[in-house]
Amino acid sequence: MNKELFYSELSKDLKKKFGTSVEKALPWQLHESLSATVMELIDSDWENSKKAHLDSRRACYLSMEFLMGRAVYNNLLCLGITDEVDELLKAHGRSLNDLEEIEDAALGNGGLGRLAACFLDSAAAHDLPLDGYGIRYKYGLFKQKIVDGFQKEEADNWTKYGDPWSKRCENDKVVVKYGDQTVYAVPYDMPVIGFGTKNVGTLRLWQAESVEDFDFAQFDCGNYDGAVKAKNDAENISKVLYPNDNCEEGKILRLKQEYFFSSASVTDILKKHLAKFGTLDNLGDYITIQLNDTHPVIAVPELIRQLCAEHSYDFDKAFEIAHKVFNYTNHTIMAEALEKWDCRLVEKVVPEVYTYILMINERFIKDMYALKKDREYISKLSPVGDGMVKMAFMAIYVSSYINGVAAIHTEILKKDALKDWYELYPERFQNKTNGITQRRWLALCNPELSALITKLLGNADWVKDLDELKKLEKYADDEAVLNEFMAVKEAQKNRLAAFVKEHDGVDIDPNTIFDIQIKRLHEYKRQFLNALSILYIYYGIKDGSIKDFTPTTFIFGAKSAPGYRRAKAIIKLIGEISKLVNADPDTKDLIKVVFVQNYNVSYAEKLVTAADVSEQISTAGTEASGTGNMKLMLNGAVTLGTYDGANVEIVQEAGEENNYIFGARVEELAEIMPKYDPREILFSNDKIKRMLDKLIDGSLSDGGVPSNEEGSFKELYKALTDGASWHVPDHYYVLGDLESYVQAKLKVNADYKDKLAFAKKCWLNIANAGKFSSDRTIKDYAENIWKIEPVKL
Repeated sequence: MNKELFYSELSKDLKKKFGTSVEKALPWQLHESLSATVMELIDSDWENSKKAHLDSRRACYLSMEFLMGRAVYNNLLCLGITDEVDELLKAHGRSLNDLEEIEDAALGNGGLGRLAACFLDSAAAHDLPLDGYGIRYKYGLFKQKIVDGFQKEEADNWTKYGDPWSKRCENDKVVVKYGDQTVYAVPYDMPVIGFGTKNVGTLRLWQAESVEDFDFAQFDCGNYDGAVKAKNDAENISKVLYPNDNCEEGKILRLKQEYFFSSASVTDILKKHLAKFGTLDNLGDYITIQLNDTHPVIAVPELIRQLCAEHSYDFDKAFEIAHKVFNYTNHTIMAEALEKWDCRLVEKVVPEVYTYILMINERFIKDMYALKKDREYISKLSPVGDGMVKMAFMAIYVSSYINGVAAIHTEILKKDALKDWYELYPERFQNKTNGITQRRWLALCNPELSALITKLLGNADWVKDLDELKKLEKYADDEAVLNEFMAVKEAQKNRLAAFVKEHDGVDIDPNTIFDIQIKRLHEYKRQFLNALSILYIYYGIKDGSIKDFTPTTFIFGAKSAPGYRRAKAIIKLIGEISKLVNADPDTKDLIKVVFVQNYNVSYAEKLVTAADVSEQISTAGTEASGTGNMKLMLNGAVTLGTYDGANVEIVQEAGEENNYIFGARVEELAEIMPKYDPREILFSNDKIKRMLDKLIDGSLSDGGVPSNEEGSFKELYKALTDGASWHVPDHYYVLGDLESYVQAKLKVNADYKDKLAFAKKCWLNIANAGKFSSDRTIKDYAENIWKIEPVKL
């Protein structure tokens, strides 16, 4: 990089846009111009990459979410100019640290969206022609504040200071038609810079706009009102990530969102292919589309519709093309999470597409009769049935390949959740264990640990080949190395403590164990179990049954869906427990409980580096994979978890002796749950009863929520003991696993006293994290599902 030229371009941009200088620019202004300067730097490589992707067989990744986080630091890292830019800024009284206040691009809710972001990063780094398609939400996932212990949501206007990493492509806008409206889908392209390569992937995000170009000043009042309504109705489609779908209006908007980006993406793919080849006959030879969960599955009938209605293919030929093109990733085994849509709604929102959904269903029935299947079997698996369109079933029927995202998850799909489908199409099912990009989740967020690893290995090859970390195993008994590692961990814990103080106004002691659970707030992820275990330990310390407890800071970071009242009650409960234990003179120096506000990618980058203990405690058989477990492992935390998701493979790689596994396993739960009565545990275990009584005796305040309503502590108690809404008592086996969990937690606590031995466990987790790079996952997709090869640039 030519520093003088870079500084000159940066200065010119600041002067032109804001009339200011590097020295005087506000952080958001500096970010805007710095980003624009880097965009100029990569422009020719990006254009060359786009052409190379179109010239090759390429993969298109359709996802409702892309949780990209802040682009600036990651892009500088991938270009290899982080230090140079920081030095340049420091020479003028500024620093890259000045950009810490820049907003995340929070266009996702959790692991699904972050996985999509990691995949794009890995593909770009390894020259694979993969491009993403999603929605450019005006408001990302809400900003969270904790007020009087309750989650409060605020709109996340992430582009209020501009969006310098996106490029509006007006000439590529397309029309999307619904039953009651027509809108434009306008693409904004975001570069995905490949580390150490000239390959730049593209994330194309669609923004909904009105097809009417109104000049409001020329309309009378009546027409003006109509114009405003048309404009607002169009823009609402891409306004909010995951609108509340508890009402019909919300369901319609959600379905419109799914069709919006799916239809626009299919149109874009076909348009580009046709421009290059002049025919769509060979579409399946050059295009493969990965459906990231069920949200984009409506792209399947939409592709068939476009081929038939707009390009004159007959249905059977269009179906065969779709079969060659589509692949589907399943992210859940829970039946309630397999997306279904009311046929009435689908027909109302996208009547033309609904016709093709029915045709797909008729072809399925015909195929099954040809296989001599009986009517009951056909009815059970039909993509349309019981008045519902079953998106997962449609995806499985049409796609070439279906994959799970962890070894245990895929086996559960094959043996249980999708057993009939697996028996019907065994050749279609594969496993692709999820991964994370080590560029963001180690090289970027933990430069001190990265430097130590690079020093020990003698090079930085691990940044593109994480299997290199295996060579670190030989240092597991090297006291000098372990001391260096502990010094790095101490520095990160101090850094996190300072950030928590600044961000949340809470003092935490970096000399304590940092026990961290960070993920979406959901009952199956069992933050509730973690909270109850802390109460259990608190009363154990109080009554003397738990002695010699190593001081521990329990840190939670999570957002609940706005309408998920029981999850919000769990957040409130964690806050009440925090007030109780943090103020008690008997425990305040031993236990600290902190719920950090507005957990996001940038906060995660600080939390994963400082963690000693990684809480991965979902009920066995409910977490498809998890990727937070991988990020924490990579940065040197032990896993305290169930035998679930990718935890299974983590302990296989790093050794169960270097982690802490507890609780009932999938096969055990299959026998336990049909006859399980949590009240037997409650009334036979005084310690558990003492703790649970606090939910109903007024000791902990739920803020006055009526006791018969979801969201009260009494309702949490009832959900455990009697069941609630759709589920049986203690559906997620919280009380059943509690004793096992507490014992595992106390073992971690005791083992931590031998700092060197504990550091060895952490080190061996780092050394065996190579499998969990998204580089490995993406290469597996490329070879065994997408059949794509690296482009030459």
